[in-house]
Amino acid sequence: MNVYDNWYAVQVKCGREDKIVRACEIIVDQHALNECFIPRCRRMRKIRGQWYNVEEILFKGYVFMITDHIDALFNELKKIPDLTKLLGNDGKNIYPIYKEEAMFLTRFGGNEHVVEISSGYIEGDMIRITHGPLMGQEGNIVKIDRHKRVAYVDVSLFGQVTTVQVGLEIISKT
Repeated sequence: MNVYDNWYAVQVKCGREDKIVRACEIIVDQHALNECFIPRCRRMRKIRGQWYNVEEILFKGYVFMITDHIDALFNELKKIPDLTKLLGNDGKNIYPIYKEEAMFLTRFGGNEHVVEISSGYIEGDMIRITHGPLMGQEGNIVKIDRHKRVAYVDVSLFGQVTTVQVGLEIISKT
C-alpha cells in the first residue's frame, strides 16, 4: 500500500482536537493506528503590542489519522468520546483523502505536519516567495494580509477547496 493511500480525516468539535489526539494515543490500539495528528501552521501574531511566533491549527475541527487497518480503527474509535464522524470522500462511506491531497499536505507541513512561516516580496502585482512551504504555491494564494503577516491559501481536501491561513513575512514591496 502506498504511504499516501491511507490518510483519513475525522471531524471533531472545534477546540477538542488536542484532546482527541491524546485520547487516541492512550486508548486506541496502536496496531489499528499508525499516526494521529493535527496539521498546524506557524505564524506571527501581535499580542499586546508584541509579535510572537505562535502555532495554530490549520483545519479547525479536524484530526487526521493514518492507518492500514481502517475497519479495526473504526471499531477502536467508538471508544473515543466527542468524535463527530470519520469522513469519506463521498460523504457516506469511509475512504481515505485523495492521494494528491495527502502528498500536498506532506510537502506543505513536512513530517511534523507543521507549515512553517514563508517569506517573500511583492513586485508590482506579483507575490514572489523566496523561502518556505509557499514556494511554488503562489498560484494558490488568494489573499495576503501584510499587517497580520498571513497568506490565505486555497487547499483541496476531499476534492473541495478550503481556504487556510498560513504565516507569510513580506520583506519588501516594489
